[in-house]
Amino acid sequence: MTKKIKIENDLYNRLRKGAEAGGYSGTDEFIIHILEKSMADFEKSADEESVKERLTGLGYLG
Repeated sequence: MTKKIKIENDLYNRLRKGAEAGGYSGTDEFIIHILEKSMADFEKSADEESVKERLTGLGYLG
């Protein structure tokens, strides 16, 4: 399933230039790559925070 989103023209033009500079096949591929990387970083950060909370709760971290 695919969804459509609206992006301001200025931002889209910046993304298009980034896609061209990065050698992507198109702007859509570049945007998807950015979103996937951002979500992976976000999820990793959330996981690390969860581990820290657990270790603090167990008394291993102060």
